[in-house]
Amino acid sequence: MAGGCAALPSDLAQSELFGHERDAFAGAGERRIGQIEVATGGTLFLDEIGYLGPELQINLLRFLEEKKIRRLGGAKPIPANVRVIAATNANIEQALREGRFREDLFYRLNVLHLRAPALRERRGDVELLARHFFNKFSAEVKTVAKGFDRDALEVINRYDWPGNVRELMNPMR
Repeated sequence: MAGGCAALPSDLAQSELFGHERDAFAGAGERRIGQIEVATGGTLFLDEIGYLGPELQINLLRFLEEKKIRRLGGAKPIPANVRVIAATNANIEQALREGRFREDLFYRLNVLHLRAPALRERRGDVELLARHFFNKFSAEVKTVAKGFDRDALEVINRYDWPGNVRELMNPMR
C-alpha cells in the first residue's frame, strides 16, 4: 500500500485494500477497485503492517485464508490470487503480547522472515548509499556539486543513522 498501512485511517485503509461498491458509504459515488484486486496475479507490498487496526487485521486474515475479498458494500466474494509481502518497523512481538496484533495473522504472514539490519550494523553500506542518493538527487536538480570531500565522508561514516536509509536520504537532497 503506497504510503504504508499506518498512513491511513482504518475505514479508508479498508477501502484502499478491498475496494468498495457505489454508495457503500457516504461519498462513495462510484465503485472502486481495491489494491488487493488490482494486484491479482502479482504481488502486494503492505508497508507498516504492524499498525493495522483490529477490523482490518481480521479482513486481511480472511483474505489470506480464503484467497477471496469482498468490496465494502459488496455481496459476492471476488477471487484474488495475490502474493503478499509485509513489512513493519513496529515491534511485532510486543504487539502480539499486548494483543494489538493478531497471532493468527502473524503466523499467516510470517512464512519467510527477513530482518534488514540497521545502517549502524552495516557500516560498509553507508557510503555506497550516500553516493547513490547524492547522484540521484543531484541529477534531478542539475547541481554542479560532484560529490563528498574527505571530511564529509568521515562524518557520514561515523554517524549512526538511527533513522536508517530514510534519514540518510534527507541530507543528500
